[in-house]
Amino acid sequence: MTVLVTGATGAVGPSVMQALFEVGATVRTFSLDKPSGGGVGNGVTARESGVDMRIGDVTDPVTVQSAMHGVDAVIHLAALLHIVNPPPELREKYERINVGGTATVIAAAVKAGIKRVVLASTIAVYGRSDGHIITEGTPPNPDTFYARTKLAAEKIVLEAKGTDGRSIGTVLRFGAVYGSRIKGNYQRLLRSMARGRFIPIGAGQNRRTLVYDKDVARAVVLAVQHPSAAGRIYNVTDGQFHELREIIAAISEAIGRKPPRFSIPVGPARVAAGFVEDVLQLIGCQSPICRATIDKYTEDIAVESQRIQKELGFVPQYDLSAGWQETVNEMRKTGELAGTLRR
Repeated sequence: MTVLVTGATGAVGPSVMQALFEVGATVRTFSLDKPSGGGVGNGVTARESGVDMRIGDVTDPVTVQSAMHGVDAVIHLAALLHIVNPPPELREKYERINVGGTATVIAAAVKAGIKRVVLASTIAVYGRSDGHIITEGTPPNPDTFYARTKLAAEKIVLEAKGTDGRSIGTVLRFGAVYGSRIKGNYQRLLRSMARGRFIPIGAGQNRRTLVYDKDVARAVVLAVQHPSAAGRIYNVTDGQFHELREIIAAISEAIGRKPPRFSIPVGPARVAAGFVEDVLQLIGCQSPICRATIDKYTEDIAVESQRIQKELGFVPQYDLSAGWQETVNEMRKTGELAGTLRR
C-alpha cells in the first residue's frame, strides 16, 4: 500500500509516517518544504525509510495531481492551524488552505481513483460544550475561522465518491493533541511549568479532552486500512475526560516538580487580561495575554470517542501520565527543555 501524506512536515506528520512504516506501507509526502535535516522522525532519514518526498502546495492542482500517481490512500494533514484571537485578515488564508486545499486534494484523489482519503480535523468544530458531553452526533457549532474552515473541509471529504459511487472519505476529529513536536497552548503550559513560572487560573475543575500524538498516528493508520471507516466521522481522544488540574499534576510529575499550590480566581484574571489587552491595543501593540486566552484556558470540553473504539477497534495506548512523561523525556533528549528541569 502506498500512502500520500500531505503536510507531513507538520507536528503530527513524523508520528503518522512512523506508524505507516510499522504496518509496512510505502510513504510519499507532499509538503511546502522538506523536513529539517532530511529527517522523517525518530532519527530516521527520508533515504533510510524510502520516503518519496514531493514539494508543493495543496492549493496547486497540477502538483497535487502529480503526487497522486500510483497512490492507494491519502492522509490529509496539511492545514493552517488554530491560533487564539486571530486577526480578521487571516480569514482568506484559512479558507484558501483549509477549504480550497482540501477541495484540490479531493478532486485529484477522485480523478486518480484513490480508495481512501483521511482528513485530520478537530473537535473545535463542535464549538462550546456548555457542560455537556459531546459525541459525533452533537451538531457542530464552530466559533472560530479555523473551526469553520475545518467543518467545510469535512463536508468536501465526506461527499467524495469513487467511480463505484461509494464514499472514499473519513474524518477524524482530534482532541487536543500533545507531544514533543506539538506547538501551542499545551507546550507553552509545559515550558512555563518547567521554568517554575506558572500560576493556575481558577480551580482547574474544567474538563479537557486530550490525545497523545502517537495515538493520533495509530488512529489515522487504522482509518486508512479499515473498510468500515469510509464515509464516517470519528472523534479521536485518549478515551478519558481530564480536569485541568489533573493535566497540571501529570505535567508536574513528568518534570519533577510539585503542582502549584496557589491559583488566581478567574474573574480578576480576566479583568486584568482585558485591561492589558485594551491598553496595548490603544498604542498599536498586541497583548501577550487577552480575554480569549483566559476563556480558552478555563473552557470545559468533554468529548467522547467510543465510536472509533467500537467500530474500528481503536484502543489508546497512552494515558495522561505516560503521554506527558514521554513528551518530557523526548524534549529533554533534544535539548528543548535544557536548563529548566530538575533531573
